[in-house]
Amino acid sequence: METRKLKIRDLTLRDGQQSLFATRMSQQTIDRLLPLYENAGFYIMEVWGGAVPDSVMRYLDESPWERLRKFSKAMKGKSLLSALSRGRNLFGYVPYPDSVLEGFYKEAIKNGLNVMRIFDALNDIDNVKESIKLINQLGGIADGAVCYTVDPKPETTETEKGFAAKFKSLFGSKPAEPEKIFTDEYFVSKAREMERLGAKIITLKDMAGLVNPLRAASIISRLKSELSVPVDFHTHCTPGYGLASAVMAILHGVDILDTNIWWFGGGSAAPAIELIYIFCKHMGVELEANMEAVGQIRNQLLDARKELAAFDLNKDNMPHDFDPLNDTLPAEIDAHFVRAIECAKAGDENGLLDECHAIEAYFNFPKPNELVKNAEVPGGMYSNMVAQLKTLHAEDLLDDAMRLIPKVRRDAGLVPLVTPTSQIVGSQAVSVAMDRKKGNPDYSNPSNQFISLIKGEYGKTPVEIDPEFRAKITGSPIERPYDVSSYKKPENPTLDDLGGAKLASNDEEYLLLELLPTVANGFLRRRRQEEYAVKAAEEAAKNAVEEKPEVVEPITGHVISGPMPGTIVEVNVKAGDTVKVGSKLLVYESMKMENDVESDREGVIKRVFVAPGERFAADAPLIEYAD
Repeated sequence: METRKLKIRDLTLRDGQQSLFATRMSQQTIDRLLPLYENAGFYIMEVWGGAVPDSVMRYLDESPWERLRKFSKAMKGKSLLSALSRGRNLFGYVPYPDSVLEGFYKEAIKNGLNVMRIFDALNDIDNVKESIKLINQLGGIADGAVCYTVDPKPETTETEKGFAAKFKSLFGSKPAEPEKIFTDEYFVSKAREMERLGAKIITLKDMAGLVNPLRAASIISRLKSELSVPVDFHTHCTPGYGLASAVMAILHGVDILDTNIWWFGGGSAAPAIELIYIFCKHMGVELEANMEAVGQIRNQLLDARKELAAFDLNKDNMPHDFDPLNDTLPAEIDAHFVRAIECAKAGDENGLLDECHAIEAYFNFPKPNELVKNAEVPGGMYSNMVAQLKTLHAEDLLDDAMRLIPKVRRDAGLVPLVTPTSQIVGSQAVSVAMDRKKGNPDYSNPSNQFISLIKGEYGKTPVEIDPEFRAKITGSPIERPYDVSSYKKPENPTLDDLGGAKLASNDEEYLLLELLPTVANGFLRRRRQEEYAVKAAEEAAKNAVEEKPEVVEPITGHVISGPMPGTIVEVNVKAGDTVKVGSKLLVYESMKMENDVESDREGVIKRVFVAPGERFAADAPLIEYAD
């Protein structure tokens, strides 16, 4: 009998560092690691997409395209390179027309990308079908990802906690069980549609780590029996299911498993390949990777992790060093692996989880995050909500905001919680909590993205949105899908202050401007400033003149200040304009949500202190009115 083989998609340099270290790994660090990856034997390496294009520009001031080119040059075709995109949304928060999709995919494949994992936050097939077609036509491999999610728990209130909740459940009237939306058939039917459209790989994408082992068994079994293309399983360990569910997926025939290398595994990331390797040895499955090369990478990754200490929430509690090729496991720990497999075969989910948690505890991987497990939300969504509340100086509202997530999610059509919907729903739950604290009606301050979601611009939600709720949020009960024919290409302005250079100097830079206009504006402006500085230095050497210090005019009029730190997206007024109450002054981005700033009075604009692409601090002056 032929030995079963398991292919590996290594996530270390993309999803791994994004999940654990906020995507802050520099190109300099990656360059040290790449020579070791060439012979690691991974079927696929995920190296791009997700938060990478945004984060490397926003935080590292590096080029996303240059990062992809360096991966391609170093790997020499020995592993397929993959990226993650949001289908019709690509890496942004708005739907794009086919022309933008084609231009982006063409540039990505030209620069070395092989596999594009395509998902949609609503699991709306209409939002991924064009991407699947284009990737195939352009010579890439389309990987269709079905986003896993769960039916929400009932919304609870503060008074329903503890004994009150227990009393109500025992003696109160019980509401009818809500309809189950996210059944196995729901996910399998989405996968069948993607395969029919041309997907060459199907991924069960469990971004929050909520696939428990028995659910992994049932869904993977169905996918394997009903699809003819390879099946990939992607999960995270945040709530404690990841390792056990990966074992169950292997047992039920998954073709590709997503893993990270030791120092970048576990916790809020995917399982560590070293633990999967031991499980595979006990199961008689051949793991297709060069574990000696993996060991060389692992040794270098420890230093890489130390360099990321400022973003490492577990830096004081890291896993113990371990080499599965040369270190001998104590008999009692090896027995946990054996018993875990026995429990998996017997369908004993609790036993399997207990054994896997004992293994993780021995190696000192993070414990299950009970808050994320009980709230059933992605870890990144939770951390974003915490950050937003800190910015608003309202940390005391965290529990209230978490309890509001089921309500906001139901109101929004039971959307899966994955980027960008996790961010939209989480941010809106915080806003509703603030509304209630202030005594305002719910949804007094919907973000622009929440309005677009309810309007229908992101696509079809899993269940219909109440027309009355849509009217409340958008002003109309009618669903209005995004019309890609109305898409306006962003301007590529001439920068008069920088010698007349264009903001984007070539096609790949303009694509960044199309996909991530706010962050790309600042990134590209800095590139042009660097170029201009060289010329200016040469001119300064020739024409040195004494400059008088600039006199700053004091602020005397009414000021509109930044409500929280953010980045300016657009400015709608200029000095001398007359505005009325409610006039839109500007749009800013904070926590990746866009918000309008409206005039609180009639008057004349005296000064505008900010420009698109500029960052501002909380309480910083944005606009001054004339006296």
